[in-house]
Amino acid sequence: MSNQLTRRLALLDDDAHRGLLGQGLRGIERETLRIDSQGQLARTPHPVQLGSALTHPQITTDYAEALLEFITPAEHDIGLTLHRLDAIHRFAYSKLGDEMLWSESMPGELPPEEEIEIAWYGKSNIGMLKHIYRRGLALRYGKAMQCIAGIHYNYSLPEQLWELILASEGVQEERRSALRDFQSESYIATIRNFRRYSWLLMYLFGASPALTKSFLRGRAHQLEELSNDTLYLPYATSLRMSDLGYQNDAQSGLRPHENSLESYVTSLMDAVHRPYAPYEAIGTKKDGEWIQLSTNVLQIENEYYSTIRPKRVIRTGERPVQALCNRGVQYIEVRCLDVDPFEPVGVGIETGRFLDAFLLFCALDESPLISAAEGEIHARNFARTVKEGRKPGLTLTRDGEEVSLQAWADELIERIRPVAQLLDSEHNEPGVHEASLALQKAKIADPAKTPSARVLEEVRSLGSAAAFGLRQSQLHAAYFRESPLMPAEEAAFAEQAAASLAEQAIIEQTDTGSFDDFVAAYNSSTLCGNHS
Repeated sequence: MSNQLTRRLALLDDDAHRGLLGQGLRGIERETLRIDSQGQLARTPHPVQLGSALTHPQITTDYAEALLEFITPAEHDIGLTLHRLDAIHRFAYSKLGDEMLWSESMPGELPPEEEIEIAWYGKSNIGMLKHIYRRGLALRYGKAMQCIAGIHYNYSLPEQLWELILASEGVQEERRSALRDFQSESYIATIRNFRRYSWLLMYLFGASPALTKSFLRGRAHQLEELSNDTLYLPYATSLRMSDLGYQNDAQSGLRPHENSLESYVTSLMDAVHRPYAPYEAIGTKKDGEWIQLSTNVLQIENEYYSTIRPKRVIRTGERPVQALCNRGVQYIEVRCLDVDPFEPVGVGIETGRFLDAFLLFCALDESPLISAAEGEIHARNFARTVKEGRKPGLTLTRDGEEVSLQAWADELIERIRPVAQLLDSEHNEPGVHEASLALQKAKIADPAKTPSARVLEEVRSLGSAAAFGLRQSQLHAAYFRESPLMPAEEAAFAEQAAASLAEQAIIEQTDTGSFDDFVAAYNSSTLCGNHS
């Protein structure tokens, strides 16, 4: 155990400070496609009974019109977060009619590109901005990519914890800015450790080893054929997170430096402002209609597809990087988790408990700066794990040497153990975090216990990735429909949906100025005071 980790664990294990660990927050965003009873992509618009995709705080859409996104409030315990996610699912099912929610990250059979609808957010300037951004994504990546779903895990530690660590590590400055900067750089350090070790999450929780042929749209690949409609790799954990997922040539050279918040923000803003010849050839308008927000490497910073992001809640009209510049990092968003097709809400409590211990370990442990060459090694370890993580004898690169994935994974679990024990010391259910470690250790010892191996076994027995996805979707639909929400909960959701529709109507009625001016203002970041 590193000196820093030992020291920080001892500090937090003090009776006076242990309560801080229970004050961190975690929230989940779950993406899921609406499908018809045959497992085909739903062609219907976003159900109005679910509220406005533009303004609803918990139910929106992501890229495709059929790709729902459920967003939980942030809670102190993952058990409560998952309870909230479950309630959102039950409400959605009460409004979906014959439609269901797809149970996997990778879509089933997809219609031709022109038949996949891009998400619509109404006619207001902000609604159109969101829609045109997605039109740009369709141009740049193809619409099949807009049907991929994932689980995003939002995680923060309380400000008082950073204050305590700052004071204990010899920084006497009391200024707010000193704490803000320390907190920001501590989250950036957490992200660096995440880069070092996130291959472990892909091994333990990756659940997309196979996909339907229609997804690839004729693209070149090195996948093997499992059946006439299914491709796979025998030892893959997550094809979603491989080079077959959300990637393209423009982004390939983009590696924002995560050695400081400033360098991260600078490199992202450079990509937002740097022209890219193939996009310039397309232009921003066709026949007078907007088709993308800009012709630069990124239209907006959120287009950068990363496994983890530093985040700050944004104010109306504020860009994500402005929020980071102005007020620092508030939380991190882990974006590499596949939807777990064996869990009705797409993610299980054991996964959440392990993530809490893993992320706290990443936050407390030493985190040296990462050179460009080291960054390449971390990316390669991740890529190797998503494509062949269960391969017997697979090695990863560590400190210039090849080590077995299994040995390194076991070692990491043991390094995380004291963190899990500390979390358990403050938890109302004793031993739950350490128990989740035991489950992960079992997967390391026996790759057949990983979700990716279990999915592949089911796909093989059914002979089709689409058939497996449909069967799990039907099981989950029955699960939610058999036990609807209590009337009071149902009414609260219905009220929230109605309020969101009313809010969208007000935005549309009070809109001023042309859309062209709105985009120009957004692109030059003058929608709000720019203090960065």
